[in-house]
Amino acid sequence: MSLPDRINQDMISALKAGDKAKVGVLRMLKSQFKYKEIETGDSLSEENAIQVLNSYLKKLRESMELYKKGGRDDLFKKEAKEVEIIKEYLPEPLSDSELAEAVNQAISQVNATTVKDIGLVMKSVMDEYRGRVDGKEVQMLVREKLS
Repeated sequence: MSLPDRINQDMISALKAGDKAKVGVLRMLKSQFKYKEIETGDSLSEENAIQVLNSYLKKLRESMELYKKGGRDDLFKKEAKEVEIIKEYLPEPLSDSELAEAVNQAISQVNATTVKDIGLVMKSVMDEYRGRVDGKEVQMLVREKLS
C-alpha cells in the first residue's frame, strides 16, 4: 500500500475514532500531497511523499523551536504531537552507528579528503538514505570527519 493510500485509510479510521488532532495532521498531509502532484504534474511517487513528510516535519520542528523560545508551551506540545503522528509514516531512521558507517563509506567512495568535499559526501549520503537521515546531522558528522 502506498503512503498516500495508508494516510487516507488512517484518516478515515481517525475520523471514526474522533481523534481530531490526527485527522487535522492527516488532512494537512493529504493537502501537501495534492500540491506536490500539481507541482510535478504527475501522480505522487513514494519518494515524493516521503519528501513532503520530511518538509512538513522540518517546518513543525522550526515552529516548535520558536514556540519554546517564546514560552508558548501549549503550542509547543501541539506541534510535538503532530511530529509524533508524522513520524509514524516515515521510514525507520538510521542509528548513530549506521549513520557513521554510511558517512565513512561515502567519504571513501568520493575520495573526500578536505572540508571542501562536504558537498560530494552529503550528496552521496542523502541520495542513498533520503528520508532516513537528517541533513544537519549528516553535515555535522561529515564536517567532523573531514576536519
